[in-house]
Amino acid sequence: MNQEKIGKFISEKRKDKKLTQSELAEKLGVTDKSISNWENGRNMPDLSLFKPICEILDISINDLLSGKEVPKNEYQERLEENIISTINYSNKKVIEKNNIIGIILILFGLLISVTALTIFKSESSWGSIYSIFGGIISLIGVGRFTKKFKVTKRIFLDIIYFILFISILFIIDYISVINIKQAPRFAIYKISSLNSIYYDTPFYDVVRCNVGRENEYYKVIKNQNYDKENINEYCK
Repeated sequence: MNQEKIGKFISEKRKDKKLTQSELAEKLGVTDKSISNWENGRNMPDLSLFKPICEILDISINDLLSGKEVPKNEYQERLEENIISTINYSNKKVIEKNNIIGIILILFGLLISVTALTIFKSESSWGSIYSIFGGIISLIGVGRFTKKFKVTKRIFLDIIYFILFISILFIIDYISVINIKQAPRFAIYKISSLNSIYYDTPFYDVVRCNVGRENEYYKVIKNQNYDKENINEYCK
């Protein structure tokens, strides 16, 4: 399907009908710019407009897709070629639309996660909930790109992406604990004592010592079974 050739043919037949771009646009319910883009070969009319265009310009769909008036002796051959071209063009448009939606979902998911980590305080569980929710949204977007693979490979790629996404969130959280001295967002348990708070995360634990005092500090320790009755011991 040659876009430039089809565009020139539309322009030629429009002029034969003594129609301006504006007049043709008005009849089709599109903008002047759309007509200009078609005639310059920048893009193609929507499939739903093929029949109205042909009726207005007094040509067949076969002529339109061929970019010329097709002789009778070539009609059947060109028709078969144009059917295949139309199917390929339609599939290409579906893929392009699918990719755009996928990119939007990925970016939207990332935006939700980043926003959650910056807006909600580290002590709030909403930060971790929304950041993981953002990961799920972005995973749906990635799924738009991986669905062309076989089911097994698709599931594998989606799982790998989600694991990487969650891993990055945990790394960011760990860096925040170390450098910004804040409570971990992804704590599974939080146990408090008089002067200390113990945060149990899946990969490491954090002890917040001297809570409310001037010399308050955070101490990262290996993931272990905490002693609920002697949390203060970890601050020594």
